[in-house]
Order: sequence, then structure tokens, then C-alpha cells
Amino acid sequence: MVDPWTIFWVILTFSIYIGIAIWARAGSTKEFYVAGHDVPPLINGMATAADWMSAASFLSMAGLIAFLGYGGSVYLMGWTGGYVLLALLLAPFLREFGKFTVPDFVGDRYYSKAARIIAVVCALMVSFTYIAGQMKGVGVAFSGFLGVSFNMGIFIGSCIVFVYAVLGGMKGVTYTQVAQYVVLIFAYTVPAIFISLTITGNPVPQLGFISNAMGTDVSMLEKLNTVVTNLGFTEYTSTTKSTIDIFCITAALMFGTAGLPHVIIRFFTVESAQAARKSAGWALMFIALLYTTAPAVGAFARINFIDTVNEATYITDAENYGERAAQIIAEGGKPVPEWYKSWEKTGLLKYDDINGDGIMQYRGPAAPDGIANEVVPNRDIFVLANPQIAQLPSWVIGLVVAGGLAAALSTAAGLLMVISSAVSHDLMKRTFRPDMTEKQEMRVARIAAGCAVVLAGLIGAFASQLPFVAQVVAFAFGIAAASLFPIIFLGIFWKRMNREGAVTSMLIGLITTVSYICYFKFMGGTADGWWFGISPEGIGFVFMWLAGGVGVIVSLMTPPPPQEIQDLVEDIRVPGTRSSHGSAEGGMAPAE
Repeated sequence: MVDPWTIFWVILTFSIYIGIAIWARAGSTKEFYVAGHDVPPLINGMATAADWMSAASFLSMAGLIAFLGYGGSVYLMGWTGGYVLLALLLAPFLREFGKFTVPDFVGDRYYSKAARIIAVVCALMVSFTYIAGQMKGVGVAFSGFLGVSFNMGIFIGSCIVFVYAVLGGMKGVTYTQVAQYVVLIFAYTVPAIFISLTITGNPVPQLGFISNAMGTDVSMLEKLNTVVTNLGFTEYTSTTKSTIDIFCITAALMFGTAGLPHVIIRFFTVESAQAARKSAGWALMFIALLYTTAPAVGAFARINFIDTVNEATYITDAENYGERAAQIIAEGGKPVPEWYKSWEKTGLLKYDDINGDGIMQYRGPAAPDGIANEVVPNRDIFVLANPQIAQLPSWVIGLVVAGGLAAALSTAAGLLMVISSAVSHDLMKRTFRPDMTEKQEMRVARIAAGCAVVLAGLIGAFASQLPFVAQVVAFAFGIAAASLFPIIFLGIFWKRMNREGAVTSMLIGLITTVSYICYFKFMGGTADGWWFGISPEGIGFVFMWLAGGVGVIVSLMTPPPPQEIQDLVEDIRVPGTRSSHGSAEGGMAPAE
């Protein structure tokens, strides 16, 4: 039976999102693409934080940290560092350029329709890869708490996104994301405070993480290290990943962040480069609230999972769970927790009674007692399951579900806007149908957004077979790092970079990274074949240098850009001088 509190929070938050979309309905292409260029920095900072903190951040990152320990921190370091890189290095200059989209910048900066089209392809590849992770997060949340199938959960989530993305455009998405940020940050921190109090007695999770366990003089992390190593797992504060792989994954996430179209486009919604800097500062503060809490949530989840599941007696008779559990307790045993039985129905928790004794053995590969592991958890569930594991009130559990959905849907909406604008503005208006009226462009934008929602739902259905949400999202970051970051960075800081170099760089970065990921994740490649020991999550960093280097060489071997383009590059680095070169509504016509 679905908990009433879960239904309450989900219906309440979804009603708010749809209501905001109706209130903020876009009436022009400027409002549909960039919310009219007049979003206040504080509001934009909050919306950017919600757009940035996807299902990967809310649902998956803490789960990865919980089970990988120090090795999972690459996601925390890479995503945080990447946002700083984007905010300080690129965002103000891109806003000064004054366009609608990343392909818009590429097309005008490199005076080329071909460059614009390839940038559209790169943006679509990144967005659809990223959205697969978001839809998986939606499916996990719905299937775990609303008693519907994984695919039905994706369908419901797609319908909600369809309403406020297609109706409201970027204006509706922006103000919806503000509400979603409030929901997701409240949902993330409240249970963390409760659990920190329970385990360490400290109400501040960031401090509880490094405090002593309740009633002992042993630190919580030291206790966790002892518990996991006794069960045959790697010490929590160490990792099995190689140094080079940790470095490359972190770097790929950092530079990929600076090339993400759905994050960059948020800085086009403010009125000036100065406002872009301010909104970046606000966003970083809002993001820090969740990112500094995630390590504590991960550690608490791991220790609670082991305490409640390991050595528990499995109950097969679900209908008489209460009676059987009471009997096991009376006999001095520990019954399988009720939360486990609930999540087991989703297929995201698996128990295989290898030795046939009915006792759940949770062990690592180096278990000293030689017992085989019988419990296989999906790491994406632990933020959602954490309140249940800790036996927190039902209203907290329902709030976390609403928060997880807010995180996934906010980013999905941002990605859909990138897809919609890439098709309607960059392909149609700026490339194939420059004579389109604004009304026609709006119609195409909404049709493109609707089609993207349908396709995203289909991708989400396939996403149930993909790796963890954060891992899927990491692929998108690698593609962005290799294909888009070099030409954005060089386009701003090196005026000699020309269209031939940009086209070559994007193609090399896109083809090499996608090929490497597909081979090692979906075509039978094994870790033994990784180049230099670098995983698919980190290879984008290597190919980024290859793509950028080839782009520079090709540019030096071909004619320089026209003088007006070189002057443009100089101007966008000087605030207030861009107006002489056009604005988002106009701009130079790309040539070939």
C-alpha cells in the first residue's frame, strides 16, 4: 500500500510545478529560449542549482560514495570543481556574446553552418545521454514508492515534464526549478539531520560525518572502516581505483561541466555578464548545501544498510511478515527489515540464498570467513531508502521521494529545452528556414520539445538496463568535455581558432569518446583493455586534449578567421562592448 504522505508530497509538488508553468507561460521566442534575458541573479542561481543537481547528484552520488567510499568522491570533486571552472572561466564571456544556445555561439563564432550543425549533434548526444540517467532516476523513485512499474513511473514523469517544458519554455522551467530546488534541498537535508543525530548525536551532518559514533569514543568513519573490512570489503577511506583513473574521471567531469549545454544556457537568461557572475556565485552556494551533505549521507547509508541486512533472517511469506518477524525476534534473531522487502519488489535489491540457511550474508570479495556474498543492492536506491532504513517518520520518507523526483525532473526539463532550441532555433531558424516567423519558430520549438519528451521516455525505459545513474551521467560529461569544451574555450580565448579547426575538433572529440564508451560498456570490452588504465567515465579528458590539439593544428594550417570575428573575440572579453556586434536576437549570418 502506498504511504499517504508520499502521495501528498508528490501531488502537492507536481501541482505547484504545473501551476508555475501556467503562470509563467512563454509568449515569445526570447521567453521560450532564455526567459526574456531578465531573470534576477538570485533566482537564476537557485534555478541553476536545481538544473545542475540532477538525479545523479540527489539519488546516485551518495549511493556511489556509500559503496565506493573514497573512490566515489571523484564525482563529488569533479562536479564541484567543474561548476567553479564554468562559472569563472566561461559563463560571463558566453553571456557577453549574447546568444540563445551553445550551437548559436559556435555557429556565429566560427562563421559556419557546418560548425553549427555539428555543435547541434554534439549537444543532442550529450543531452540524450544525460537524460537517460534522469529518466532512470524517475523510474527508481516511482517504482519504489508509488507501487507502479519502472516504465509507468517514467511515463508519469514524462507527462509532467511535457506540461511545464512545452507550455512554459525556459521562462516556465526557470521558475519551476526554483520551486524544485526548495523541495529537493529540504528533502535531502532533513533526513540527513535526523540520521546524523541518531548515529552520532550531532545535528549537523557535515560534522556528524567526522564525529564519534553515539555512545563510543570511536569516530564514525573509523567504525565504518572496521565494519566493512571485517566483511571483506575495501577500507571505506581507501579505493581500488588507480590514481590515473581517479584523476581522469575527476578531470572529465570538471571539463565536461564547462561544456554542458543545459547548464551554460542558464547563464543566457540573465541581463548581463555581471549578472551571470552573480548568479554563478549564488548557484555555487546553493549547490554546496547538498554537496557537502552527500558524503555524510553516503556513510550513514552504508553503516545502516549493514546493520539492518547482514545476518538477518529472510522472510519469504510477505503476507504474514509481521507475525513471522515477531517470531524471529522472540527467538533471538534478526528478521529481514520491512524496508528491504518493500524495495525487493522493484528488482533493485536481490538476495540469493547460496548456502540455503535462510540467513542473509552480505560479504565482500575478501571475506575472511570465506562466505559468499548473497545480497546485491542497487546503489541508486539508498538516498530514497535511507529514511526507511533509519525508521524516520512517514512524512520524511514521502518528502525524500518528492525531492528525488524534483531533482530528476528539473534537469530533464533543462535538457529538453536544449534539445528543443537546438532543433527549432539552430537547425530551422538559423540554418534551413531563416525566413520563419516568430510564431512558426515557437510552434516548431514546442513540437520539438514534445517529441523530445517522448524520445526521452523511450530512452528511460531502456535506462533500466544501464549502469548506475551517476555513471550514465558521467558518460555525458565525457562527451561534452571532448566535443564542446575545446571549441568553446578556444573560441573565447584564442582568436586564431577558425571554422576548420572547430569542425575537426568537434568531430574527433565526439567520435572517439562515443566509440570508446560504447565498446567498453555495451560491446563486450573489458577493463583489461582500457587505454592506460582509464575507464570510459574518464576517457573524455584524454580525448579532449586530442580534439583540442588537432583543432589548433588544423587552424594554424588553414586561413585565419575574418577580421570581424577576431574583433568579436576581443570584444566579448571586455564587458559592455558587445552591443556593436549584435545581440541574441540578431547576430552575423554564418558563412561557408
